[in-house]
Amino acid sequence: MKSVKGTQNNMRVEKKQKKYVTQSVTSRFNTVDKDRAYRPMPKSEMLSQDDPKSRPMLELREKLQPEVIELIKQQRLNHLCEGTCFRKISARRRQDKFWYCRLSPNHKVLHYGDIEEFSQGQISHDSLQDKVTVADIKAVVTGKDCPHMREKGALKNKELLELAFSILHNSDEYLNYIAPDKHEYCIWTDGLNALLGKEMTSELTRSDMDTLVTMELKLRLLDLENIQIPDVAPPVPKEPSTYNFVYDFTQQHN
Repeated sequence: MKSVKGTQNNMRVEKKQKKYVTQSVTSRFNTVDKDRAYRPMPKSEMLSQDDPKSRPMLELREKLQPEVIELIKQQRLNHLCEGTCFRKISARRRQDKFWYCRLSPNHKVLHYGDIEEFSQGQISHDSLQDKVTVADIKAVVTGKDCPHMREKGALKNKELLELAFSILHNSDEYLNYIAPDKHEYCIWTDGLNALLGKEMTSELTRSDMDTLVTMELKLRLLDLENIQIPDVAPPVPKEPSTYNFVYDFTQQHN
């Protein structure tokens, strides 16, 4: 009998609460400015908070960019320290000749020199006869602006133009490069610009930036979703001793 009575009380409470909510919503709706109520929601407000183009996500991406840029910069400089084998382009083109260039560990000197054959491994700084101090580098030029691309016929070779870059040092001297591929071209031009305190603008940097920021965003969101869900449901509280706190709208008041 006690459980039946408790159930009946619960049903009466739910009924009264439903009626109260309905009347409350109706009353508030009648007081709302109709023009304002039916005004379309701005598109920016319709975007989900988890949408990549939503304002919070865009702000978080912007906040993460400096950290990611620094990471990309360190990767580029580390690659320059390992060094790369470049192909020489001569006017006679009798045979392929190669030279090697690498950055010193303290990022202050570029060591370079001729080598007899193509090398994929590192060559020691002591084996490289020439050097250029980073402080003496004035500019980095690419493509048709490179001195070795001004030769007759070079400008017609689109593949070479896309892989060519030069550094201007000591006011009027150039160190000319032909990268083995587009990836190496982006790494070296980014690294050299980073050494000069300039922006890294290669296609590879843009791609790496987007990939790394997106990955970091996903990791941050996973951290936010790491909520511990209890295996056992929380205990249901005891019923109140009285339900007099619920207002009865069925009663008429004079």
